[in-house]
Amino acid sequence: MKLLNKVAIVTGAASGIGKGIATCFAREGAMLAIADLNHDAANATAREINAAGGKAMSVMMNVCDESSVNAGVAAVVANFGGVDILVSNAGIQIVHPIEDFPFADWKKMLAIHLDGAFLMTKACLPHMYKSGRGGSVIYMGSVHSKEASILKAPYVTAKHGLIGLCKVLAKEGAMHGVRANVICPGFVRTPLVDKQIPEQAKALNITEQEVIKNVMLKQTVDGEFTSVEDVAEATLFCAAFPSNAMTGQSFVVSHGWFMQ
Repeated sequence: MKLLNKVAIVTGAASGIGKGIATCFAREGAMLAIADLNHDAANATAREINAAGGKAMSVMMNVCDESSVNAGVAAVVANFGGVDILVSNAGIQIVHPIEDFPFADWKKMLAIHLDGAFLMTKACLPHMYKSGRGGSVIYMGSVHSKEASILKAPYVTAKHGLIGLCKVLAKEGAMHGVRANVICPGFVRTPLVDKQIPEQAKALNITEQEVIKNVMLKQTVDGEFTSVEDVAEATLFCAAFPSNAMTGQSFVVSHGWFMQ
């Protein structure tokens, strides 16, 4: 078991990619904190993991609020004794052309994706440093950490920003054995992506099937969505990697969309 007795916090873990990562980590022996703004869904995910023989707790957390983040991390440390792995995964999507993008929505997007990653990192690092065991911080980026798409100005901006944060942490955390990496998935068929399909169809005046074929999957090698399991396995690889030899990196998991 690659993560036996490691304590992992996964934000946005009540559904979608976050839930897939939490379930994968639980199978590998990690003790999971299911951190999500939707407490009922987080409770349900934690119950599922525990019923399957894993160890999980739910934490209601607003990643944009420093007091909520600090209280949530403190609860995890009190329950499990520390933090070894942080997966900063919480995110949303809002699409508009730049000239029509409400400033409030721009700020909301950057707050959840960037402020949330910063606040989670800031709260977890002292516990990783103090333990002497080091740790792994994994940010959920996107192909949009590397490439742009229309209608997604704040999302692309935030996902690019995560790579910068990761690189700084890789350098600052190295002396404490803390590594940092970014996972950059392509389109994963989650509720977040399903919501985008009709929104983009309306904005681009095309059919939903055309959005899937000609926008979302056009640049892949095989016309396939990335799966939750693909992303979870890549995240597991980063979490379990035993040294700082692999740190400050970004890994594209996208069926060939954007090749480095």
